Amino acid sequence: MSYGVPAAEPSAEIPVCPRHPDRPAYVRCQRCGRPACPDCQRAAAVGFQCVDCVNETKRTTPTVRTVYGGAATIGKPVVTFVIIGLCALVYALQWIVPNDGIYQQLAYAPAFTDSEPWRMLTSAFLHSQGFLLHIVLNMYTLWIFGQILEPLLGHVRFLAIYLLSAVGGSAGFLLLTPVYPVNGPVGLVGASGAIFGLFGALLVVQRQRGGDIRQLLVLIAINGVIGFMVPQIAWQAHLGGLVTGALSAVVIAYTPRGPRQTLIQVIGLAGVLALVIVVSAVRMAGAA
Repeated sequence: MSYGVPAAEPSAEIPVCPRHPDRPAYVRCQRCGRPACPDCQRAAAVGFQCVDCVNETKRTTPTVRTVYGGAATIGKPVVTFVIIGLCALVYALQWIVPNDGIYQQLAYAPAFTDSEPWRMLTSAFLHSQGFLLHIVLNMYTLWIFGQILEPLLGHVRFLAIYLLSAVGGSAGFLLLTPVYPVNGPVGLVGASGAIFGLFGALLVVQRQRGGDIRQLLVLIAINGVIGFMVPQIAWQAHLGGLVTGALSAVVIAYTPRGPRQTLIQVIGLAGVLALVIVVSAVRMAGAA
């Protein structure tokens, strides 16, 4: 009978996280099989994946896009909320800054078109201090239409239509009112031109999608009539914004899908902006 020395048991290596070698990791990635510590684990449909595999999937997965070429989004309409927040901030500043400083620097009047053309856009972020419903109704309408249009068009295209419509609203006011009124410049403030641009954009999109546009036409007509009947409402800006928004939406909605869709849309929207600029310049030249 012999007594041998028992063989040593093989030591089992403790798996460690490749990103954090000092941390034991007993959970393996379902995709690559490497260990992953709790900080590097990402929940998957089955089990977990490591952060490297998740990042690689994001890089190689094509961006899902809407039919109009914008990146498909889920959740809240971020651009809509940002615009509402900016308008609310500027409105607060209108009350805080003394001597109507915000109004004097950012409001639009046709006489300022040549010297301070940026007012054609900045005026859309101001609202009447003497009528609280002005900003309330505009922001409520923006919230409603933003939730419809922004997911359909994508963040960038929605923002482009909104900003172009704001400028187009000022251009409409320029075209249809005296450039140098006898009683002095008449200031234009409010997002109504841009809101009417969203009206026009939704009208075009609904038409292109084969949807019913009768209720939207009634809504536009009602708001148009109110603009004519109520004093101090710039129906000219409403009309300018409506036309500009509709033209911008035509560019986006009717551009064929394909690899050059975005390029064609950018060129088309630039053409809409150029048209607004040319019309405004001709109007100012005629008033000189």
